Amino acid sequence: MKEITAAEFESEVINGGKVVLDFYSSECPPCEALAPKFDGLSKLYDEDIKFLKIFRQNNRELANSLNVMSSPTLLFYDNKMEVANRLSGGIKRSEIIYNLDSMIPESKAKAIKAQIKPSISEYETLILGAGPAGLTAGLYLCQAKVNTCLIDVALPGGQVTNTHQVSNYPGFIEPQPGYMLSHNMSEQTKLCGTIYKVAVDVTKVDLDEKKVIIDEFETIQAKKIVIATGTSPNLTGAKGEIELKGQGISYCATCDAKYFVDLEVVVIGGGNSAVEETEFISRFASKITMVHQFDKLTANKQAIDKLLTNPKVSVIYENEPRKFEKIDGKMQIEIENLKTNERNTLISDGVFIFIGMKPNTALFGDKLKVDNWGYIVTDEDMKTNIPDIYAVGDITAKKYRQITTAVADGTIAAIAIAKELN
Repeated sequence: MKEITAAEFESEVINGGKVVLDFYSSECPPCEALAPKFDGLSKLYDEDIKFLKIFRQNNRELANSLNVMSSPTLLFYDNKMEVANRLSGGIKRSEIIYNLDSMIPESKAKAIKAQIKPSISEYETLILGAGPAGLTAGLYLCQAKVNTCLIDVALPGGQVTNTHQVSNYPGFIEPQPGYMLSHNMSEQTKLCGTIYKVAVDVTKVDLDEKKVIIDEFETIQAKKIVIATGTSPNLTGAKGEIELKGQGISYCATCDAKYFVDLEVVVIGGGNSAVEETEFISRFASKITMVHQFDKLTANKQAIDKLLTNPKVSVIYENEPRKFEKIDGKMQIEIENLKTNERNTLISDGVFIFIGMKPNTALFGDKLKVDNWGYIVTDEDMKTNIPDIYAVGDITAKKYRQITTAVADGTIAAIAIAKELN
């Protein structure tokens, strides 16, 4: 694989035939996650497609001219023209393959896939999920000299990555940016020796055999499995929500509030997350209308009192959304009064939804014991009802879900596993 500079872009990329170019940076975890996938695929496709790398930090002018704003970013070229979709951030192997296959004949793509040989890796412990709970478990296990692999469908950090500031994590006098706190956790665990396989597709999980297949070809075998897959945002179920996700509807204030400077938004929800995130959004938006199903907000009193004194915020109580539409660039939200059944339409520039979370257990079938809400039941050592399978963090059945409770779970599971293995 060749590394080029901006001076070689014309000859190597524009006039290079079929090319995939990786803009990478140093000290870039997503770049590190991409590197082995990019290298492995280059060995499979190099007869048909040229694989190139370029150091973005030393070639900023070129990157800016191409509107490459993040690392890594993959660009695909064919006969002088950029083709396929650009890929950036936590890039999955399957996404790269999809683009590469679109650049060559179908028969050739099938022949290349026939060359892929299944592989098997063995570890003492396998962790599914790289949020605070999984990262802490990985840290304690590697410090106990337990050979450990950590798998995640995204990049390390979990939901903390999308949290604006964390003010209640012990050891920090000043509030910490969520992305920085999760980055430090990840780097600490990685440097300790835990093997990372992140931004992958989890094809299959067999808890009885303690096997996990990723990216359709690599089998990870372990003696113990720690489930740390966390939770995902609940959906309202209103018409148009799924179709408009990322196109006017967001579930992450930290990610998207900055795009609504001096604009109007609607927030769905009234619990702790909704109230806290609305306070953050108010730093950008000119007007916020909250829609809540109950007759009062259900967050902690201090947060409510602060929010209700904010002149940008108003609340519509005892209403729920029934339909989301986007017309002429504006979001139209049809809401229904739960007492009168009267329906009205709100018009805004965007919608944020914060109505709670659901456990990410779809990969595990119905063998795990769960509570009435689908959270995994564990004992005091974080063991589940299946031998050698542990669960930690937000996915477990417990009263409080905080970063500190997640890292505590990871600590307990790792210590219990290390003692059993030794």
